[in-house]
Amino acid sequence: MYTDTERCVRAVQSKDARFDGWFFTAVRTTGIYCRPSCPAVPPKVENMTFLPSAAACQQAGFRACKRCRPDTSPGSPEWNARADAVARAMRLIRDGVVDREGVPGLAARLGYSTRQVERQLSAELGAGPLALARAQRAQTARLLIETSDLPMADVAFAAGFSSIRTFNDTVREVFALSPSELRSRSRCARRGGEPRTPGVLSLRLPFRAPLNPDNLFGHLAATAVPGVEEWRGGAYRRTLRLPYGTGVVALTPQPDHIGCQLALTDLRDLTIAISRCRWMLDLDADPQAVDEQLAGDPLLAPVVGKAPGRRVPRTVDAAEFAVRAVLGQQVSTAAARTHAARLVTAHGEPVADPDPDGGLTHLFPSPQALAALDPEALALPRSRRTTLTTLVEALADGSLPLGIDSDWEAARAQLGALPGFGPWTTEVIVMRALGDPDAFLPSDLGVRRAAQGLGLPSSPAALTARAAAWRPWRAYAIQYLWATDSHPINQLPA
Repeated sequence: MYTDTERCVRAVQSKDARFDGWFFTAVRTTGIYCRPSCPAVPPKVENMTFLPSAAACQQAGFRACKRCRPDTSPGSPEWNARADAVARAMRLIRDGVVDREGVPGLAARLGYSTRQVERQLSAELGAGPLALARAQRAQTARLLIETSDLPMADVAFAAGFSSIRTFNDTVREVFALSPSELRSRSRCARRGGEPRTPGVLSLRLPFRAPLNPDNLFGHLAATAVPGVEEWRGGAYRRTLRLPYGTGVVALTPQPDHIGCQLALTDLRDLTIAISRCRWMLDLDADPQAVDEQLAGDPLLAPVVGKAPGRRVPRTVDAAEFAVRAVLGQQVSTAAARTHAARLVTAHGEPVADPDPDGGLTHLFPSPQALAALDPEALALPRSRRTTLTTLVEALADGSLPLGIDSDWEAARAQLGALPGFGPWTTEVIVMRALGDPDAFLPSDLGVRRAAQGLGLPSSPAALTARAAAWRPWRAYAIQYLWATDSHPINQLPA
C-alpha cells in the first residue's frame, strides 16, 4: 500500500488508525517516522515519504515519533493473509528465528538461499532480515525498559543484543532517547497508576478495531484443557512452551486493547511470547477488509453487521492443536477436553503458576513426549488411536512440520495422507494452527445448520460454490456462521 501515495496521504491527513501497521510516514524535515494516526499536526505533503516497515524507516535514518510510538502499532495484516515466501519469512522473523538461528536458519526453513531471502525482503519491505530483526529487538528493549525494573544490562541481554554498547546505540538511534531517559519518562507516565506485580510484565496488545471478543475468547475458554488453560477473573490464562523456557500468560479483552500479563522463566522469550499471543488472538487482522467482503453477500450481511470484527481463534502451538483436533473428532467439546486433560496429566511437563490462586499446572505434552505413550492406555476407538499415534510420530520425527511458516497447500496434502484425516480435521488445523484465512469447513454440522437458517445452501458442494465470493476470507465466514448458534464457544465467559 505504501506505493499508493494519494491513499497514504489521505490516511495520514484523516489520522485513520485502520492503516496503522500497513505503512509508516517518514517526515524529511524532522527526521522522524510516525504511524498514520499520529495525533500531531500532519506534515506538508511534500515532506512526507512512505515506507513499508519500521525497519526501513530506521535504516533510512529516521527516528521513532515519541507521541504516536509507531513501533507499537499492530503488525501488517499482509503477513498473516499471504502464503508466499516474504509473508512466511515475516512470520518467522516475528517469532524470533533470526535471533536464534541467524539468516541462514531463516533461509533454510523457507527452502531458499540466504541471498534470495535478503533480496526478496529488501525489495518488498525496504530492509533485509537483519534490519527487520534489529527493529524487533529495539521494540522488545523498549517494552522491558518501560514495563520492568530490570537492570539495563539484563534488558539488553533479554532483548537479544550482543553487547551493552549496541543496545545503547540502537535505543538512542531509534527513539532519540537513552535507555535511562526512556525509563524515566515511563515512570512519570505511570505515576499514580496501578502497582506492578513482581516478576510479571504488564503490556497492552493493540489491534485494529473493531474486535468482537465473544467467539474469540469464548472458543478458547470453552475448549480450555484443565491444567494448561483456564478462564478466571475475566482473563484467558494458559501456559506457554517457549524456545528458552516456559511462561504463563493472562489475556484480558478491553475496549481498545488486549491486556497481557506475562510471567517468563527467561526474558529472552518476551518477543516470541508476545508474537504467539498476537497470533493466537489474530490481532493483526484487517477487520474492515474482511467484513466488507463478507457483507457483500446479502444473506451473510445481517450477521456481519450485527457483530462485526470477529477474529479466528488460533493457537500458540501448531503441534498441540493438531493433537487436540484428533482428540476432538466426532466427540463433544467436553469429551475432547477430558481426553486432552488425561494426556496432560500423564505426559505434560509440570510448571509453577505465578498466581497462587491459579489452576495452571502443566505444559501440553510435546510430540516427543507423546511418542512414548502406550496406545492401549488411550480411551479412544482403535481407529482413532491409530490416527493419533501416526500423527504424533510424524510430528516427533519432523516429517510433518507444522508451524506459522508452513506452506498451507503442502500441509493440506501431508495431513490428508495420514490415516483418519478427512477434510474437516485437515481444514480446522490449517485454519486455526497454520492461519490460512481462506480455510473452509462446508461439511461441519454447525456450519450447515447456520447456512440453512440464513437461507444459504446447506449441502457442502452448494455451500462451497456460494462461498467462492467470500474468498479469501472464508475462515472468517465460518466464525460468523458458527456465531448464529448459542453454543458456549460463541459467548464471552462471565
